[in-house]
Amino acid sequence: MPEPSPILRKRRGRLFRIGAALVVLCAVAGYLAVQYVTGGTGTPGCKVVSARDEGATYEFTEEQAVNAATITAVGIARGMPERAVTIALATALQESALRNIDHGDRDSLGLFQQRPSMGWGSEEQIMDPSYASGMFYDHLAEVPGYTRLPLTVAAQRVQRSGFPQAYAKHEPDATLLAAALTGRAQATLTCAGRPGAARAAGPDAVRSALVREFGRDALEEAAAEVGGDRSDEGTTEFAAETSGRSVTVPVSADTNAVAGRTVEQRGWQLAHWAVANASALHIETVSYGGREWVAGNADSGWRAAEDSEATDAKGSGGAGGATSAVRIVTGQ
Repeated sequence: MPEPSPILRKRRGRLFRIGAALVVLCAVAGYLAVQYVTGGTGTPGCKVVSARDEGATYEFTEEQAVNAATITAVGIARGMPERAVTIALATALQESALRNIDHGDRDSLGLFQQRPSMGWGSEEQIMDPSYASGMFYDHLAEVPGYTRLPLTVAAQRVQRSGFPQAYAKHEPDATLLAAALTGRAQATLTCAGRPGAARAAGPDAVRSALVREFGRDALEEAAAEVGGDRSDEGTTEFAAETSGRSVTVPVSADTNAVAGRTVEQRGWQLAHWAVANASALHIETVSYGGREWVAGNADSGWRAAEDSEATDAKGSGGAGGATSAVRIVTGQ
């Protein structure tokens, strides 16, 4: 068989290089797609499990956890039902993978890919997760009978997406997240927690975040106790406590009237919120209802509290007038 000509060999070499380049590009595209779906980190740092022992779980990143907790807190502060929170979470999972991204189709931005040109607010406002969540709930509340509609229909009435069926696939994960972050499911959300990566730290940062996301009125009667000297911030009173690294939020029947939830649900909502924000706020332990979460491993879960203060704070958690407390200890 005659040897191929130099021109033919050169052509084959060029085709081989083009093919190899295409393989590499496909691999990179696949990697980027996976990074987008998982929130841009290699290993999920948080996990939520079903409270019904059915084996359902959802793993996600700590960045996603912070945003999911914000979406939920804003919804509960506005008196929205758990179904509304589920719809909001599924929508954000589809639109941004629960990441506060600064890009999208045309001028779309943020968790819900809202567009400044379509009247959702300024770019700065839309990039504020609390504002963006509030805008979503405002529009959802205007949808007649949204709690009875299929999730994808309710979400589409708000978003007017070009892919209206895409929201449905996120409903199982959004349902697990909503059950935990609204407090209906107890001790079902854990995060590894990486205090060293904190952007803001200390009890004052925790207090500010609580007021920002849950609203001053929702926490006003709770009289959250922050380690250090007694201080007042507006109408919200923060009493003294001996430990300089802790924030204790009493939860009673009276303080839950605004949120329309039981004492136990309110307590677990606050506890799960704190776990979801562990890395961002340098939180090391969270205690409620005789259970305790400790930063370090998302698989470690909630354990029986051994600390006397955590055990004393558990309260009865359900009877009318009963008081319990969520205790949050920071790294500094």
